[in-house]
Amino acid sequence: MSTLDDSAIIEIKDFKKNFKGVQAVNGISLEIKRGELFSILGPNGAGKTTLLRMLTGVLTPTSGDAIIKGHSILTGKKKIVKIIGVCPQDITIYEVLRAEENVEFVANIHGIPRKEAKEKAKKLLEQFGIAGRKDWSKHFSGGMQRRLNLAMALVFEPEILFLDEPTAGLDPQARRLVWDYILNLKNKGLTILLMTHDMVEADSLSDQIAIIDHGKVIVQGTPTELKEKYGSDNILEISFCEQQDLEMVKNNIREISFVRTWKEINTNGRNTLLIAFQGGLKSLVKIIQKGLLESIGEIENMKFRQNSLEDVFLNLTGRRLRD
Repeated sequence: MSTLDDSAIIEIKDFKKNFKGVQAVNGISLEIKRGELFSILGPNGAGKTTLLRMLTGVLTPTSGDAIIKGHSILTGKKKIVKIIGVCPQDITIYEVLRAEENVEFVANIHGIPRKEAKEKAKKLLEQFGIAGRKDWSKHFSGGMQRRLNLAMALVFEPEILFLDEPTAGLDPQARRLVWDYILNLKNKGLTILLMTHDMVEADSLSDQIAIIDHGKVIVQGTPTELKEKYGSDNILEISFCEQQDLEMVKNNIREISFVRTWKEINTNGRNTLLIAFQGGLKSLVKIIQKGLLESIGEIENMKFRQNSLEDVFLNLTGRRLRD
């Protein structure tokens, strides 16, 4: 059971970071509770990795501060590094060491005795499915290297874990394995800050989510709160070959009472209409039965999906997370 409580273990206070006039992080303030899995969700280039690097002491903020378990990142870096584990987006392993040697090396840096380090390394590597390999880690697949990176971040049992795109490049089975392990860590009381652009990952794992764009927090809440307040009900997404067909359907759906909103977007050169409507498949069938698509030309693609964090971001910014 999670040990989430109301006390903040991380307080981010008006973080800003400029790179030669470019504002990578622009006034972010957040509180992460002890035992919480807090996700920073945003597209590539939104400022997630810059934020993480400031929290871990790799970068110094242009202005602002963060307090991690009572220690300022500006004056208490040596104390902070002893309580945080970091799994960066860029895989960081010692390629000429074997898997267990990588994990044991990190354990030794943190003062764990050799025998205990071996036991911890073996247990972690078994959980991630890479125990017993005798080849150098440079020969591992990208997915195996990422799992090894996570084991290295966890071997000294940190109080806070920072994850930057921890499942990037993993196949679905390995991705699910890592998710299950992350949830297990959270349920044991570990505080986790997750940086991701994966909507499903954030939705599945998070207690709280802050969606950021262009270095700013644009909204924060639980996954359910965000979808209920800023998302849609259900979505019918239709991509048209001709713009005139899109306009015809857009004009006709105005007469359908259970259609809440519609939005026209251009994705990779495709003319796409997103229709948000109340009700489930029965309502979808009614939309089709209205004959909306009978008098138009060729449809490039049509799909139905339920409300998601993708819709939250789309409704707030006018574009997709992956655009």
